[in-house]
Amino acid sequence: MIASGRRIFTIAGNALTDLTRQRVFYFGLIVAPLLIASSIFMARFSFQQEFQILKDISLGVMSLLTSLLAIAGTARLVPQDIEDRTVYTILAKPVARFEYLLGKLLGVLVLLALSTALLSALFFCILYVREQSILSETARQMSAAPRDQLVAALNGVKASAFNGDLVPAICTIYFKGALLAALTLFISSFATSQLFTIVVMVFVYFIGHLQGVAREYWLHTQGSGWLAQIFLAIVALVFPDLQAFNLIDDAVAGTVIPLALFGKTALLGLFYTTVYSAFAVVSFYGREL
Repeated sequence: MIASGRRIFTIAGNALTDLTRQRVFYFGLIVAPLLIASSIFMARFSFQQEFQILKDISLGVMSLLTSLLAIAGTARLVPQDIEDRTVYTILAKPVARFEYLLGKLLGVLVLLALSTALLSALFFCILYVREQSILSETARQMSAAPRDQLVAALNGVKASAFNGDLVPAICTIYFKGALLAALTLFISSFATSQLFTIVVMVFVYFIGHLQGVAREYWLHTQGSGWLAQIFLAIVALVFPDLQAFNLIDDAVAGTVIPLALFGKTALLGLFYTTVYSAFAVVSFYGREL
């Protein structure tokens, strides 16, 4: 087990190095911070609306970039190794196929964690800078107001800027990225080209976001019998409900995210990631190289 762990971490390190050399990573590294930073220069509204817009743009950019890295980055790993014949050199050594795949997936997950952490740090810095600016402006405008009104106004600004629901929303963005990475790895384990994997995952991405609406419509029109429940469960396994990982609207609105909901979302992400990783291993073992 120790030797297996070392091999997996070695492959993960190589995969992480390969991922950081991809154009999509540099594109995200340049464009995403610019989009997040640009939100602070938008037209001035009330401070509540301004913070909502800043959070909405920043979290939306983080979600889109994480999904893009998970799909485009993972789709390239296995097909590129097969094309360059690197996979034959690796598997000719005492490296099992499951170690190879898990190492690749671990490299992607580390990259997603690093990019999410960097963008989150930038987001919080911008949010803090704007909060301090509005606090100073509010204190100047209400310098002649009673102390209790001034304190209430300043506390209102602080409550609108930071709330405890931002961290769960960012974590669910990462969970969705991990899920998409595992599913992309599964498809690439039997796909013949990188383009095929990306096209399939684009369809899965859009279907996953529309699945919740379609499921509600189906249950409303067709009823909720046991056959319908089985059918919907199969569809949910093939096309994961990505909308279940969207807590951005709640975080932007300042709605309290229950701990039970966050735990359920985290377990759902772990379940999907584990299942798709297992499918990828089984599929890759059956593939002729």
